[in-house]
Amino acid sequence: MSTDRKTVLITGCSDGGIGAALAETFHDHRYHVFATVRTPSKAPKSLINSPNATVLTLDVLDSTSISDAVEKVTKATGGKLDVLVNNSGGSIILPALDTSIEDGKKLFDLNFWAPLAVTQAFAPLLVRSKGCLVNNTSVNGALPFVFMSMYNSSKAAFMSASETWRMELAPLGVRTITLMTGGVKTKFFDNYVPRQVPENSYYIGAKDAIQKMGDGSLQDSGVDRYSYASKVFQAVERKESGKLWVGGGAVPAKWALWLLPQWGVVGILRLFAAEYLCGIDEDDVLNALVGFDDEKNVSCVWNNRSWGEERRLKSYNSCATVMAA
Repeated sequence: MSTDRKTVLITGCSDGGIGAALAETFHDHRYHVFATVRTPSKAPKSLINSPNATVLTLDVLDSTSISDAVEKVTKATGGKLDVLVNNSGGSIILPALDTSIEDGKKLFDLNFWAPLAVTQAFAPLLVRSKGCLVNNTSVNGALPFVFMSMYNSSKAAFMSASETWRMELAPLGVRTITLMTGGVKTKFFDNYVPRQVPENSYYIGAKDAIQKMGDGSLQDSGVDRYSYASKVFQAVERKESGKLWVGGGAVPAKWALWLLPQWGVVGILRLFAAEYLCGIDEDDVLNALVGFDDEKNVSCVWNNRSWGEERRLKSYNSCATVMAA
């Protein structure tokens, strides 16, 4: 590899995703890119044959795989790494009451523990370079979007940890950028396996809305992934640190959290949630308890109030840019 280029390692670089866009952007700006993927065949084709890119197989949940990646990067760079981007992640879209504890723990392993493991492993290389750590969290970590509690909470934990790492790593000469990612148009949902709402769920009336949240349409009003990647790259080059709100709906979310009282933010989210909760029939809730089905009435349960179909709020497009983070 060329010695006149800075180096960056990015996890989760499957073609069509945020990681791939970041890898291609850094590559185009004279970085040597270590693009990691769990499945080699999913690596960005534009990087496979480039002398200034190295595609590495890395499973961020496997300590041996992480150690192997560290060894290869150390050998290639002489023990230095200018930028580490923790981008790998996953999602669960399902009501909390219907989510298995096992699935929730697995998501935390991927969205929280894995970035910590990768950061610990590559820390000596970052410290030696006085480099930059970039953690891809989400606006969902700051806002309680319905039916995404496992994702929201795992990203909230990651966000909090990232800001703490920023304080801890600063004396070592390492900057930390916490990406508060909003909506981005990617192929993320191409590999998403929807969880089925159980027939006895309190939320069976919202089944179609929940399934729609996982079909990728939430990203339709997100920003272009290369536009997103460019802003992240610029922040790294400007030597920024702390939270970077980037992606569809991210900046409005930032200002809402800063300017509005908590009850105001929650009130707005309730309006957004109405699109999904209006499918819930009050009778469905009773039926889930007593085990029988009765004639359906189209009504919405929210704070024990029934809203008729004519008052159903059409907020889907408004909240899509934020909920796709």
